[in-house]
Amino acid sequence: MTNITVAGTGYVGLVTGVCLAEVGHSVTCVDNVQEKIDLLNKGISPIYEPELDLLIVKNAREGKLDFTTDYESAYAKSDVVFIGVGTPENEDGSANLNFVYTVARQIAENIKKDCLVVIKSTVPIGTNDKVETFIKNYLKHDVKVEVASNPEFLAQGTAVRDTLNASRIVVGVESEYAKNILTDIYKPFNQPILSMNRRSAEMVKYASNDFLALKISFVNDIANLCEVVGADIEEVTNGMSYDARIGNKFLNPGIGYGGSCFPKDTKALHWLSEEEGYVLRTVKAAIEVNEKQRFKLIKKARRDFPSFQGLKVAVLGLTFKPGTDDLREAPSIPNVRLLLNQGAKVHAFDPVGIENFKKIYPTQVIYENSIEEVLIDADLCFVFTEWEEIKTLNLDMFKEKMKTPFVYDGRNCYSLSDAKQAGINYQSIGRPEIKEYKFSLEEIAK
Repeated sequence: MTNITVAGTGYVGLVTGVCLAEVGHSVTCVDNVQEKIDLLNKGISPIYEPELDLLIVKNAREGKLDFTTDYESAYAKSDVVFIGVGTPENEDGSANLNFVYTVARQIAENIKKDCLVVIKSTVPIGTNDKVETFIKNYLKHDVKVEVASNPEFLAQGTAVRDTLNASRIVVGVESEYAKNILTDIYKPFNQPILSMNRRSAEMVKYASNDFLALKISFVNDIANLCEVVGADIEEVTNGMSYDARIGNKFLNPGIGYGGSCFPKDTKALHWLSEEEGYVLRTVKAAIEVNEKQRFKLIKKARRDFPSFQGLKVAVLGLTFKPGTDDLREAPSIPNVRLLLNQGAKVHAFDPVGIENFKKIYPTQVIYENSIEEVLIDADLCFVFTEWEEIKTLNLDMFKEKMKTPFVYDGRNCYSLSDAKQAGINYQSIGRPEIKEYKFSLEEIAK
């Protein structure tokens, strides 16, 4: 039996380990945070991800999955180690590889038999080569070690499904030995396996994520122009989607991309290209568009409200997208910060993101348990996340509960006809404004 160890129990590492166990492998997940391991040993996932808790309990009960902080023992018995730790963004936009190299050092000092090290973390092109040299330099035992690239293509909120039903599995290898091992590991997934060299595999990850980020920024740019020239972005993207070369995915306008991947991966590839003396102008433009797009709703609201001082502002949705409690690069964070700095009284609702948001704003924001509570006597409302309970809201509630029903929707959750029928002032992204409600500054001040 192949002994598989997975380093890291974040999105990449934990989902990888659980899914490898689900298809029949025996997996040990290692992390240096005891609190996370304690939760996992109780069958509780430290991250919010649909289906993950159930699979953790199931595979642990069947003896295929365990969790530990004892990396020395885990690596000593390993035939294959997957590195799935974070590669956060440095201040200059480059990828921070400290966690990767920390784990690489631990592997080098503790493996006691021939081992394949597989990097699933998103790393700059050339990192696999450097990590292999690094590990060989720190080996404590006379063993053979090789490094392979195996980038992940999961999305938060659908990570388990994306892994078990992937469109493809990319493996970057420099030998038949590594290729054969990974082919055997992934055979039970019954998915296309694309084998290439390590640098190409590293680039596939960045190129894929950056292309999607480019697509989002392009649509947002076109949406902004639609507002200027009187076109409707939803009609435009619908017309575009019938072209098979374009497709219908990632054509939804909004207030920019967020999360753990697109922001840092676009910046990392842009940084890497400049370091190599080449400027990726398209990626640079996508980053610039996204930065400005995040404040699109505030700009709209300022035309209606000269000042936010003393106003009750309702915020619907805090996470960067539905289906996750992740707040990394969520547009809600800089927008709420701006509102608070300008004297607004912010009341917020999110189905799963409140506890994480409290870590940023423990007392400055008033958190409510329902949409209705957030809207009571609000002067204006921002929609930052398209949760299903927000999308299916009866729009009459805005007029019934708010003091002045001004709604600024960053995810185009509602139809223009429904907003007009509800009698609210409704502004979205790339579509005509609905101006149904008149008010005076004196009315707001009451």
